Amino acid sequence: MSNATMENTESGNIEITSPDRQKQQNLSSWLPVTASREAKWWYSTFHNVTAMVGAGVLGLPFAMSQLGWVPGILAIVVSWLVTFYSLWQLIELHEVEPGKRFDRYPELGEHVFGKKLGYWIIMPQQTLVQVATSIVYTVTGGKSLKKFMDIAVPGIGHIKQTYFIIFFIAVQLVLSQTPNFNSLKGVSSLAAVMSFCYSMIAFIASSIRGSHHHPTRYGVRSHTVAGIIFDAMNGVGTIAFAYAGHSVVLEIQATIPSTPEKPSKKPMWKGASLACVIVAFCYFPVAISGFWAFGDLVDDDVLISLEKPSWLIALANLMVFLHVLGSYQVFAMPVFDQIESYLVGNRDFTPGRPLRLVARSVFVVLVGFVAICIPFFGGLLGFFGGLVFASISYFIPGIMWLIVHKPKRWSFHWIASWVSIIIGVSIALLAPIGGARQIIISAKTYKFFS
Repeated sequence: MSNATMENTESGNIEITSPDRQKQQNLSSWLPVTASREAKWWYSTFHNVTAMVGAGVLGLPFAMSQLGWVPGILAIVVSWLVTFYSLWQLIELHEVEPGKRFDRYPELGEHVFGKKLGYWIIMPQQTLVQVATSIVYTVTGGKSLKKFMDIAVPGIGHIKQTYFIIFFIAVQLVLSQTPNFNSLKGVSSLAAVMSFCYSMIAFIASSIRGSHHHPTRYGVRSHTVAGIIFDAMNGVGTIAFAYAGHSVVLEIQATIPSTPEKPSKKPMWKGASLACVIVAFCYFPVAISGFWAFGDLVDDDVLISLEKPSWLIALANLMVFLHVLGSYQVFAMPVFDQIESYLVGNRDFTPGRPLRLVARSVFVVLVGFVAICIPFFGGLLGFFGGLVFASISYFIPGIMWLIVHKPKRWSFHWIASWVSIIIGVSIALLAPIGGARQIIISAKTYKFFS
């Protein structure tokens, strides 16, 4: 037994522990997702609020302007219902196999679709969601900080947006050294509070403006049939982006302790359902009041459209900056986990601070460079929202549920899963087209590093 060791378990039985298994256990205790399992149920609330109520909420009035009153509100309501249900599905699937936890989205994919197929179905899409969100939040952080400084210190208005994005990147280089998910609880809780506060400021400021200045028209932005169709596609993608928290839900749940008597799904759902209620309180008021105040002239970030009261708008933009600092980390942590798992497990790197410093810093810098090159907020929301967010949040949980639980035809879960799949696939096919067009239009008047 040269390649294995024997250990006495609590029950008195002898357990064979191979070196490979011991190595995997040591790696799991070091990786950011599984290093600590001491989270409380309310941790999942602010992690989920931080993940969901982000840049997407600020783009909802713009999405309304691309869709119009009735289709816009309907799209937001349907998306909330679908993603509320699919979030519950993922939480239930976390421990669908007795005695085993699927701590990461790709691990659940491997269980459902098979080892290799499942990994390559889920991993690229989840990674693209995390990277895309990091790019958009880098753009959002830079734009919001510039807006804050332009109002608070008017004399520095000549400073380019690029420099504010670089400052955001510098702060992320420091925050990225946070060891694991649970270590983020302070940053994440601050981010969650900031997201709720700036959403309420956007709602109140838009309502005040709307009561004094009515837009000339509330129709859709475009005036041609082709433009209306493409804008509608982008608007649906923007709404899909706003429901992005599913890509980190299993990783958040992995931080909660679990026993057969008290499975992690109970506290996780308690926290996640509260987060969804908070999301609704943020999304619907901002979307409706922002479109009501500005009509089809609203910017792709509603806080950019708002000017008065200036001190309140400055405060809101500072809150956005503080929020995306934390939200960036919530989405980046699974990427850090994946990178470090590969480097240690496959490339025999030694786990420790030097590895984290180099690996995470490279990621932050590369994401920042892309953000500087393509800071087209509205187009990015629609493009990424449709390309990968729709699959991760809308229809993959439904497909997994049908495969694992095989509900009876025409039962509630069978119908709900298929509705989620059809809506999600439709968004995934159509929204990237509208988002790509929006990016192309924005790029025509853009100069690099401006």
